[in-house]
Amino acid sequence: MKFLKMHGAANDYVYVDCFEQPAPADPAALAPRIADRHRGVGGDGLVLVQPSSLATARMRMFNADGSESEMCGNGVRCVAHMVVARGRAPAGPVTIETGRGVLTLEVVRTGPRSSRVRVDMGAPLLEAAEIPVQGAGTGRVVDAPCTALGAEQPWWQACGLDPRMTCVSMGNPHVVLYCRDVAAVPLAEIGPRIETHASFPRRVNVHFVEVLSRGQVRMRTWERGSGITMACGTGASAVCVAGVLGSRTDALLAADLPGGRLDLEWAASGHVFMTGPAQEVFEGTWWEA
Repeated sequence: MKFLKMHGAANDYVYVDCFEQPAPADPAALAPRIADRHRGVGGDGLVLVQPSSLATARMRMFNADGSESEMCGNGVRCVAHMVVARGRAPAGPVTIETGRGVLTLEVVRTGPRSSRVRVDMGAPLLEAAEIPVQGAGTGRVVDAPCTALGAEQPWWQACGLDPRMTCVSMGNPHVVLYCRDVAAVPLAEIGPRIETHASFPRRVNVHFVEVLSRGQVRMRTWERGSGITMACGTGASAVCVAGVLGSRTDALLAADLPGGRLDLEWAASGHVFMTGPAQEVFEGTWWEA
């Protein structure tokens, strides 16, 4: 099976071009093997790029644990770059079918193997039942007590944690927590506990955010099904929305993640727009499909 390794702000996946070859028979089982950073290609998961009757291409995304996710913001940018780079669409507007629906992206080539891509992420889902979140009442979950954190721990003071959460869905669920110093958060310990807490029946992506100014944040992410990642595009979009809802940041926001910067806008239309890089790394052959 031929594959292409790509990343968007260091959020890296193994991409399979299913226009040129059959899709793997069991992608959920393949994802943990091919994403293994020691015994496989290595990555945050597996992405299939398939023909679509609704758009230029269809994206199916599997996390490193084999679970299928509705959307990946960094991944969909790479898919849009891939279909343009391989001649299936001209640079400019491209449509990609996802579990979130059909998204429109604007691809600007920056090199033979790279692009800068703007994604219309659609309107966020804000009602507790839509995200979903349990035990937080009805309506929007903004600066609500986060029972998933448990009892206060010493690390709360070390990072200056505000133990209130804001929850947003960008087609997949996110919980946003604010603190003074994201580097001091024991993310490997607390991330999986929040991800799998009963408050989040479909599990949840977890983001800790440090506000640098009204227009800039620093964030770290524990992704549902993948663990700590270098960037999360849907997460950065959710952080943009959460910042406006909580009056912490503006609708135009630069999010600094360990893997790079993403630019966000929660526009007057209600849609969130995300702009960031898409970069090819290498091509190869996987012998066990």
